[in-house]
Amino acid sequence: MTRAVVIGAGFGGLALAIRLQSAGVETTILESRDKPGGRAYYWERDGFTFDAGPTVITDPACLEELWNLSGNRMADDVVLEPVQPFYRLHWPDSTSFDYTNNDEVLRAEIAKLNPADVVGYGRFLDYSAGVYREGYEKLGHVAFLDFASMVKAAPALAKYQAWRSVYSIVSKFVESEKLRQALSFHTLLVGGNPMTTSAIYALIHKLERDGGVWFAQGGTNRLVAGMVALFERLGGTIRLNDPVSKIETLGDRVTAVETAGGYRQEVDQIAANADIMHVYRDLLPDSGAARRTAEKLERKRYSPSLFVVHFGVTGTWPGIPHHMILFGPRYKGLLDDIYDHGVLSEDFSLYLHHPTVTDPSLAPEGHSTFYALAPVPHMGKFTGDWETVAPILEKRILDEVGRRLIPDIHSRIVTKFSYAPTDFQHDLNAHLGSAFSLEPVLTQSAYFRVHNRDDAISNLFFTGAGTHPGAGIPGVVGSAKATAALMLEGFRTPVAA
Repeated sequence: MTRAVVIGAGFGGLALAIRLQSAGVETTILESRDKPGGRAYYWERDGFTFDAGPTVITDPACLEELWNLSGNRMADDVVLEPVQPFYRLHWPDSTSFDYTNNDEVLRAEIAKLNPADVVGYGRFLDYSAGVYREGYEKLGHVAFLDFASMVKAAPALAKYQAWRSVYSIVSKFVESEKLRQALSFHTLLVGGNPMTTSAIYALIHKLERDGGVWFAQGGTNRLVAGMVALFERLGGTIRLNDPVSKIETLGDRVTAVETAGGYRQEVDQIAANADIMHVYRDLLPDSGAARRTAEKLERKRYSPSLFVVHFGVTGTWPGIPHHMILFGPRYKGLLDDIYDHGVLSEDFSLYLHHPTVTDPSLAPEGHSTFYALAPVPHMGKFTGDWETVAPILEKRILDEVGRRLIPDIHSRIVTKFSYAPTDFQHDLNAHLGSAFSLEPVLTQSAYFRVHNRDDAISNLFFTGAGTHPGAGIPGVVGSAKATAALMLEGFRTPVAA
């Protein structure tokens, strides 16, 4: 019997483990926290359910495929509900924009901002469809293990001017500054700066437009629970609350894994859905190759962190849609502060999540669940004391939500708590508290990202945000598909020890 261990029960780890187990590989998931999900953790407090995130589900077909591998149906474990509009974008001057794949509505929304941009949007959509075909359908589920694979992809990348930023490409097609923001902010959902992230990421627009935006009934945590149920039905094993302390190596092979609780398992292959720096720096103490890789990774650019305020309030708010983006007074300047200057700015932009407008079961009757998320610099750029900063920033964020949407918000709050970069670092071993691992710039994408299989340690693999193709649910599920193909090939043609 072939055996594999997957470290980490995030979306990437679960998707990979399901693929391996479906193919007959005896697979064990080792998870350090008390619940599966990784960044898709959740809390239950005072009758409210709070998803940690991610809360935007796109390309449901990539998830359904995991069930189809074994002749199962995703609908038997998870109920997905469509979200419309996808997002409502709101600016400080009270301008709003409903972002949707309903063509008639979308054209009207664009015309509100600038009638001349309706035609330009059509041209942008054509561009987005092209990069979707090349960047997602063709390249999003295959590994880049050598430079030749990157050279092969180069003509398509050049055709779509991949060296340009998403914001720069969008600006070619539309004139309205607000519409430029509306068509470029998506990179922030995968840790990328719209001003520097490769234009290939404009594919997200086509991905959402074709596949829709969805929410799992009961919260993102129910999607995680459905994946765990499928994995265990297939015969897989998941161990919770027992962090991996060491990956044993012999020469250029991993041989076993040990946990803090004393569990040890010999393996044929190991895949890590854990933070890439944590794996190379902390879990492979006997590997010189791992130490060298860790030194290289330390010099890379990492995505920002997040500051998230979770709060439950009295009242229901049918006028506040499921997803909102509350833009601040600055766009590029704020991004410069977050990504380059390491400044915790006075102003901010927020992603507001309001799941109870879709699923009231996530709060007590007559109440609502929210979270407000602000991108902030990672801990390598902003070195302030988060214990001091957190309560100040939490109040400012709630004040802003109150000013723009819920005037008496403070008197309505039943329960609240915040999640800071230090929590990402502590709970997820996230390097510098980064919420998305490596920043998705062109020089850290595809072949230039951590490879799905390690170059020196032949049976060590990676899945998740730090490897190709990157963050976001479709990204990490795509990484699992690419990594599973490599692992299954390795089981068919094992390398001699």
